[in-house]
Amino acid sequence: MSQEQIQSVAPHTGGPATSELKQNVTDVYAIHGADPEVLAYAMAKYSRSSLSMRESLAEIDSQRAEQFLNTFYFQYGHRSIADLAHIPFAIERLSLLAAIALVDEQRWDGQERSTRYQDFRKSGWYTPPFGEATPVFTAAIEASFAAYDGISRGMLEALKSAITRPDAMKPDAYERTLKARAFDVARYLLPLATNTSLGQIVNARTLETQVSRLLTSEFAEIREIAEKLRIAASEPAWNVQHSELQPLIDDLRETDAAAAQLLGNRVLRPVKTAPTLVKYANPSDYISNSRAELRVAASELLAGKAIAAAPVVDLIEDGESLEVEIATSLLYPHCHYPYRQLRAEVEGLSVARRDELVALGAAHRGRHDELSRSFHSGHGLRFDILMDIGGFRDMHRHRRCVQLLQEYTDLHGYETPECPGQPTLAQAGLETAYVEAMDAALRCYRRLKKSSEPEGAQSAQYALPLGVRCRSLFKMDFAEALYIAELRSGVAGHFSYRRVAWEMYLAVARRHPSLAGYFRIEDVNQPVDLLRR
Repeated sequence: MSQEQIQSVAPHTGGPATSELKQNVTDVYAIHGADPEVLAYAMAKYSRSSLSMRESLAEIDSQRAEQFLNTFYFQYGHRSIADLAHIPFAIERLSLLAAIALVDEQRWDGQERSTRYQDFRKSGWYTPPFGEATPVFTAAIEASFAAYDGISRGMLEALKSAITRPDAMKPDAYERTLKARAFDVARYLLPLATNTSLGQIVNARTLETQVSRLLTSEFAEIREIAEKLRIAASEPAWNVQHSELQPLIDDLRETDAAAAQLLGNRVLRPVKTAPTLVKYANPSDYISNSRAELRVAASELLAGKAIAAAPVVDLIEDGESLEVEIATSLLYPHCHYPYRQLRAEVEGLSVARRDELVALGAAHRGRHDELSRSFHSGHGLRFDILMDIGGFRDMHRHRRCVQLLQEYTDLHGYETPECPGQPTLAQAGLETAYVEAMDAALRCYRRLKKSSEPEGAQSAQYALPLGVRCRSLFKMDFAEALYIAELRSGVAGHFSYRRVAWEMYLAVARRHPSLAGYFRIEDVNQPVDLLRR
């Protein structure tokens, strides 16, 4: 029965029937203006109260919400309550290195500045504490930005020479599109120190685990961002309506001071988004202790062994035991070896030693700690991927899979950008400048690794350009593999991840030819229309 039919029948039904009919009418309404923690409390009350949401919100204040959360969230461990409080944040002027760490949450929603659509020459960069070596770092970053500028301009001119503007395309659209393609090449030279900005909307549970994880980082910048996130959730948030409403309230005060005071207290009152839910977010002993012990274990297991050659995408689908997969996954983020090579070493261990490795991953787990991501095992498809850092940042956005990332290093070399149908660096007369810039950046990285500063070896990674290769493991099911391959192979995408998506598809097609036809895939080896977006 439609809502109109219900309304037309209701007046004729009489007392009891009207009450019964009303109870059977579903009520749906959006909610705006409630403080995140108050809303979380109101949502949580559904399991403990017969009140409607309107009734709950009318009777709840921030003090009662805090009392409730202190009892049920912290004492009883009902952490799902924090899933109900969503908080938007802006994080501006952080390095690309820090941004990758910040968004490395499986329950994360947000957007970051694009290296395709924005010129990063004016972004500036983060300078880690290098002491006397700071001038070396600064000179290297300035050189990388100068090379980025030169490659951007040179590639844009090469593209204009190679691609004629269609009559139907406006000049500004033509220029904007080719600039984006030029940035696709130039971004390989951007160092990880480059500043970016991002926005995130996360629930309070994700925020708590994010802050705790970031506070445990080996990078000073990331620890500082974690503390600022906690403060931002605990102090009054920026009110987007303040600048418009304050003059109106000031005008009202001239005629009705009491009404102005009441209105100001309601609409411009300071709102603290999640002061209760993040107050106990501290550095994680579980993360730091496990990291230290697993790093030692990986170093001992692979001591003296050369890094084996591996394809860009290696589909790991062999039937090793779950115990072997977990042990290998625990060691993987703490070394620079391919998964297949690492797994072979784990399989050669005694059962007792293998089980000791698994135990290391859980030994320091506290009462409220989730098992580390490496324990998320048993997925049908695992892709060991070696690609440029810039391309990984795009692949990193896929949350419906498990991702394990190794540290950035110079050990895997760097990529030379090349897109079918687009002028190459050599054709544009830019190859020498590109190689010299990349090699200079790697020399600086190696020099900075020897810094005497406490975190010098780690901080040297800020000097690495996005064109440097990094290794990561993606675990997923078939549906996610198909989704990533289809989405990332599109002709409008960046040629770096298009190639990875294509290789993922080929790997699945070779193992499961009967399933290959389900992929709506774009052949990345075919020249593309560079004016298509």
